[in-house]
Amino acid sequence: MILNKASTNPSESPLAAHPSVAVAPVPVPHYLESTYWWAYTHPNAVRVFERQWLVNLILWGNFSRLRDLALKEMGEVINGDVLQVACVYGNFTEHLVHRLGPQGHLNVIDVAPVQITNLHAKLGQQKQVTVLQQDSSALLFADASHDSVVVFFLLHEQPAEVRRKTIAEAMRVTKPGGKIVFVDYHKPKTLSPFRYIMVPILTTLEPFAMDLWNGQIADWLPSDCQNLRLDKQTYFGGLYQKVVITR
Repeated sequence: MILNKASTNPSESPLAAHPSVAVAPVPVPHYLESTYWWAYTHPNAVRVFERQWLVNLILWGNFSRLRDLALKEMGEVINGDVLQVACVYGNFTEHLVHRLGPQGHLNVIDVAPVQITNLHAKLGQQKQVTVLQQDSSALLFADASHDSVVVFFLLHEQPAEVRRKTIAEAMRVTKPGGKIVFVDYHKPKTLSPFRYIMVPILTTLEPFAMDLWNGQIADWLPSDCQNLRLDKQTYFGGLYQKVVITR
């Protein structure tokens, strides 16, 4: 079943079922409340943005393609422990759940309670899914506790110091040989019209995105992960990227 972070009985707590997870209060970060209240933390945000056609439009019709590119990295059938870092508008998580094999399990974390509530509503009762309120920059899972980790359009929403910690935490909780899959924005090719169309959009609505745009995900890797295998692909004239790191 999907476990609710609001449980107050220790025997019913989702964390009690995970001996590798410590119980701790998780505040919503100030940057998220102040910058993205309109998109993620206000209840009206969910009512507006939780529409498949809208999230597809925001990604210029590329949502399904990018979703499937990310999920393909984890296999057609997933029998290990998967971590999805942050809830996602649209049907990303539902498609991930459909790939779970008999021995597969999905943990989804998000720091915003309204996003957790929304994911419960979308998924209903799922025996192989656990939803937890956690901060992506300070995960409560044990080292090497997941076979794969997916971070879908989260990094561009985080300040650089938070982004660096999120990447480090994703690396930390992945088992040796496991994959960390990042899908996010990328600086388009010079001749792509989106190189110019997206600048005013991102600078107005996504104040941290240009930092990711002008850098590389590899720039924020921990020092002990610099030599890991990294595969980077770009799509839609370079506007989007998929970076896969093998632990």
